[in-house]
Amino acid sequence: MIDYGKILNPEVLNIKPSGIRKFFDIAETMKDVISLGVGEPDFPTPWQIRQAGIKSLEESKTRYTANRGLQALRETIAAYMKRKYQITYDPAKEILVTVGGSEAIDAGLRATVCSGDEVIIPQPSYVCYEPITQLVGGVPVVIETRAEDEFKLTPEALRAAITPKTKVLILPYPCNPTGAIMEREDLEKIAAVLRDTNILVISDEIYAELTFGGKAHVSIASLPGMAERTIVVNGFSKAFSMTGWRLGYACGPKEIIAQITKIHQYAIMCAPTTSQYAAIAAMTGCDEVVAEMAEEYDARRRLIVDSFNKIGLTCRNPRGAFYAFPSIRKTGMSSEEFCEKLLAAKHVAVVPGTAFGRGGEGFIRASYCYSTEHIKEALRRIGEFLEELS
Repeated sequence: MIDYGKILNPEVLNIKPSGIRKFFDIAETMKDVISLGVGEPDFPTPWQIRQAGIKSLEESKTRYTANRGLQALRETIAAYMKRKYQITYDPAKEILVTVGGSEAIDAGLRATVCSGDEVIIPQPSYVCYEPITQLVGGVPVVIETRAEDEFKLTPEALRAAITPKTKVLILPYPCNPTGAIMEREDLEKIAAVLRDTNILVISDEIYAELTFGGKAHVSIASLPGMAERTIVVNGFSKAFSMTGWRLGYACGPKEIIAQITKIHQYAIMCAPTTSQYAAIAAMTGCDEVVAEMAEEYDARRRLIVDSFNKIGLTCRNPRGAFYAFPSIRKTGMSSEEFCEKLLAAKHVAVVPGTAFGRGGEGFIRASYCYSTEHIKEALRRIGEFLEELS
């Protein structure tokens, strides 16, 4: 009989499955479950985007594109980055179209991190950064951000985490799951720590279009001296409600993008052709509909934050992405225990904060990319659950 323990990669065996999926798998076996767990827009992909994809199919534009992506799309991304974030990229050498932002993060780490290199990861943050670092032989160095700092990365914490082995800083803002953002003055302090080092930044900006409170997103790559040491990762899933189209992009120095492209060539070949044509329409004709979706998210944000605070779970005001991150410490339960008992008792699925790192203990993540009615019913059940606990 074959011994799979001798065949499978120990690094993969040692990685825990995503903590997000556990509760969805349980919920799928139950009836009447209402979920605030999925970070996926409930809006349909805007019609003009779908229409562009359909048109490309009708015109039989179904062949491979260039490895880096359609030239027209790369030019569109370059114009978009200049228009939105005041960063200039050469579409021929400094932009790569990827299969979602996740591929860009994976390939960016594979292209830069060697065995033993340290990667600084602020947490709570998206679940992929630490496992990918481990898979490429890097050493994750976690900085636990704090609620009292609005879950921002502070220059003091960053400076304390840097060693001679530090290769990369992951900058995950706007942040999933905390909803934290980094404003220009915050980023300038981080940039000041990095400028005299040889540390690369991978800035995951997938929620860049979803910031609230009147200030637009600022990319660290737009600050003086930072574009040369930053890979900006973004995509179409969140802002344009295109999760299933699986399209993202990486922008950065040509020397780095060239190496990421090699990995992309051998592992992927090219991103989906239909999605690329649709993405051109997204970036050139959807500002108004994106703003409308963001306005609706903002209304839901206020609703869910107010509702959590009214039922007794302290919830700070998230200023980006579409997640609330309330504290459940007053219940005396761990994050995982709270989520398990809530799901069993009230058939409401949320995600334990520990799915996003140790610093998430005492919190839960609740997505507000659901309808107002859906959110109200979920919070009603959570309120009942808390009353019964007391």
